[in-house]
Amino acid sequence: MNTLHDLQDSGALFVGPEVRLDRIAPDVVFHPGCRLSGADLSIGPGCVIGAEAPATLNNCQLGARVHLAGGYFEGATFLDDAKAASCAHVRPGCLLEEGASIAHSVGIKQTIFMPWVTSGSLINFCDALMAGGTSRKNHSEIGSSYIHFNFTPHQDKATASLIGDVPNGVLLNQAPIFLGGQGGMVGPCKIAYGTVIPAGQIWRGDVDKPGQLVARAGFKRNIEMTYDANTFSSVTRIVLNNLTYIGNILALDAWYRVVRAAYMSADPFQNACFVGARTRLAEVLKERFMRLNELMEKVEKSFESDTSPKDDNQKVVTQWTTAKASLKQMIEAREAAVVPSEVKAIVKGLPAKDYLKEIQALSPVDAYILTMWLTWRVAETEKLIPSEQDSCCGK
Repeated sequence: MNTLHDLQDSGALFVGPEVRLDRIAPDVVFHPGCRLSGADLSIGPGCVIGAEAPATLNNCQLGARVHLAGGYFEGATFLDDAKAASCAHVRPGCLLEEGASIAHSVGIKQTIFMPWVTSGSLINFCDALMAGGTSRKNHSEIGSSYIHFNFTPHQDKATASLIGDVPNGVLLNQAPIFLGGQGGMVGPCKIAYGTVIPAGQIWRGDVDKPGQLVARAGFKRNIEMTYDANTFSSVTRIVLNNLTYIGNILALDAWYRVVRAAYMSADPFQNACFVGARTRLAEVLKERFMRLNELMEKVEKSFESDTSPKDDNQKVVTQWTTAKASLKQMIEAREAAVVPSEVKAIVKGLPAKDYLKEIQALSPVDAYILTMWLTWRVAETEKLIPSEQDSCCGK
């Protein structure tokens, strides 16, 4: 076993002076060539670091039995049994919950994988939340060579996609989602549980109906036309999807604050992951609010040069003026959000010993109450900009 102190003494492991050694479990296995830094670094028992290639960890929090085989990891939180193969590039704002994993050469940023979500290799999947599945053998999957496209010709990133959702996903009882390899998704999208998108598909739009196999031609005809990146077609769907995404992050933060807290206070390593997870969610909320506001500023500025701006764009920009302040207040006041007594009673009755098993064993009535509580949290943000549109599969 390569212990922390042995490798330090031999010069085969760099540990920054700010790292607290008491926040690294004594049985963690390090392989030569790794670098540890950051005052918030915490590595729980049974973890293995750098088994395939050198690994750099900066201000990350790892639960128990996390395997990071090699690559760069910064400002990310990995709960029990999460895994990353070599050549990973995990940037700030990432949260991988229990059993989530990424194979080799995967880049993520501002990305949340709920339990058991699995990605193949050679993937770039930034700015997204993915859920679905009921176990390590029945999980949501991202096929190899997949890209979540998160930057537009307008040079904005109001593009976060919701693959699954939080109110249902936290119950760990939903059908898995399959994103076929050698494909991509143009954010921001909302994808229902049980969706199968076959390999080779670049998906644009939403899938609202669960349990669908969906595919369509990329373009129905050749395109060659004048294009001005400073003008915008309708942005209403984009804004609404952003509000839904932010609502889901607020819901997940409430879930951690109210439900997860009791499960993640047993030891200092779990508590560090709890603090880390909520820090990641705060980072995501800050990023998503900023990106949405940047888009609205660009759309408003486009009115100066656009000879015929879309009426719905003008309407949504006007609505954003009021919604912006309300959304900011909602984000800042999330710690004080009221928790229904029925929810408190359910949480109080949980043994708080085995999170995955106990959540999956909730009665249908309790599960419904918890889902409705989180759904209401999402609805709070969605109603900030009312919409009369009814979305449908792929539109």
